[in-house]
Amino acid sequence: MDKFTAHILVVDDDEGIRSLVKQYLNENQYLVTTADSAENASEKIKIIEFDLIVLDIMMPGKSGLEFIEDNKKKLKTPIILLTAKGEPTERIKGLEVGADDYLPKPFEPKELILRIQNILNKTIKTEQIRVIEFEKVKIDLNKLLIFKNSKEFKINNTEKVILEKMINNPGKTFSREDIGQLINLDKERSVDVIVTRLRKKIEIDPKNPKFLQTIRGTGYVLWIE
Repeated sequence: MDKFTAHILVVDDDEGIRSLVKQYLNENQYLVTTADSAENASEKIKIIEFDLIVLDIMMPGKSGLEFIEDNKKKLKTPIILLTAKGEPTERIKGLEVGADDYLPKPFEPKELILRIQNILNKTIKTEQIRVIEFEKVKIDLNKLLIFKNSKEFKINNTEKVILEKMINNPGKTFSREDIGQLINLDKERSVDVIVTRLRKKIEIDPKNPKFLQTIRGTGYVLWIE
């Protein structure tokens, strides 16, 4: 993905704000669609898969926060909130419902562009390494499958979350507590069970792991080259 193909939805009831944001995004070579309400935005995301949404909170009818709540089950698009309310409570509320970033009005257009670029860069990085191959193993997080020695192993969402974090941080050691926080699990023994299960799917010889290794007294690390 580059700027020419990134498609951004700008949602704001203020026509002036919509026009200003669209102008700056177009000047920075982004494709832009606008919506003047949460209801209108909900219709647009049914037919277009956007790369990012710039969303106002305070709008007539449904608010931006209600838009996120209504669509959070199917909406995987990163969101930057724009609002005249700059109080910490409003910022926290926005982040709690699933927004990725927050920018109070009035804002500098250049700052908005930088925030958009930062989020898209992180998204791109994650997409590039959702499918990885090493030796006789292939992990496909999109399909929730691991292929090993011509065999196919399914992975559940818990295993996917762990693998995604480790693949994005190769060589980094994660403690049992780190992994537990990722998957909302506070029992270290249960983490060990999940890692053992993953080894059976990834390792050529699970009893002598080469890739998903234990760092004694510290935790687990995924070594892939």
